[in-house]
Amino acid sequence: MPHPALTYTSLLLASLIAVPLAVLQAHAQAPRPGQLAPGPGQAPPPGPRGQAPQRAPQPAPPKPYKSVAVTPAQPFGDPSFAAFRKQLGDIASRKDRAALARLVVNNFFWMGEKGDKANKKKSGIDNLAAAIDLDSKDGDGWETLAAAANETTLEPLPDRKGIMCSPANPTFDEAAAEQLAKDTGTDPGDWGYPGKPGVEVHAAAQANAPVIEKLGQNLLRIMPEQPAAGARQQESPFVRVVTPSGKVGYVLEELIMSPDSDQLCFVKDAGGWKIAGYAGND
Repeated sequence: MPHPALTYTSLLLASLIAVPLAVLQAHAQAPRPGQLAPGPGQAPPPGPRGQAPQRAPQPAPPKPYKSVAVTPAQPFGDPSFAAFRKQLGDIASRKDRAALARLVVNNFFWMGEKGDKANKKKSGIDNLAAAIDLDSKDGDGWETLAAAANETTLEPLPDRKGIMCSPANPTFDEAAAEQLAKDTGTDPGDWGYPGKPGVEVHAAAQANAPVIEKLGQNLLRIMPEQPAAGARQQESPFVRVVTPSGKVGYVLEELIMSPDSDQLCFVKDAGGWKIAGYAGND
């Protein structure tokens, strides 16, 4: 979450900065915690003063842990916001930059860890484009907007009156979550939660693998597999998890949400909804 909150959220944010993540975009979908392996043929960076490269630390072994309930944010009930999201989705599908520009405020903000990164000499659309990489050749920026258009939740951004950001973060006992990380020898960034109750945990990273457990809406430990040295990291729609009972299995990555993610922010004025800013973890 880009704005200050309680202890666990602050620790989680710090861990997200230090550890590359691999998800969320329906940007309601959540980033997968885990350190990215070096690419094929690439060696890990050398240690200090020419020492041999250090291996990534091994994750703490799996073990049972206390369930900490997570309550996902509820959809924002304003029908005008639903209409705006439809408009935004249509624009994203057409990749219509001119139409998008009309939906962005001039004083667009771009909040990162070190404050507002927006270039005040540039237009709102130019700052939005920089924030979400709208001009990338692979179309990631437009996919981000399309995902934002599908997200139904909103929450107010502290210290910015009238600004609402999406996706809204879930609620959970942050003190219990912080203790959970300590008890399991993990970082706060190693945790997500199922986007709905009853998500299936498979014995292997295959849709037809036996189901070993079904999840409730609780914090869930994410434990990505460590590829062998020099091995190519395989793309998979599954992520390895440890359930509260201590079982290790695999869940479709798209079903795991992040307790903390980048947010697109909006404001409603006399002319309707506009894109007001971007709040990110970098």
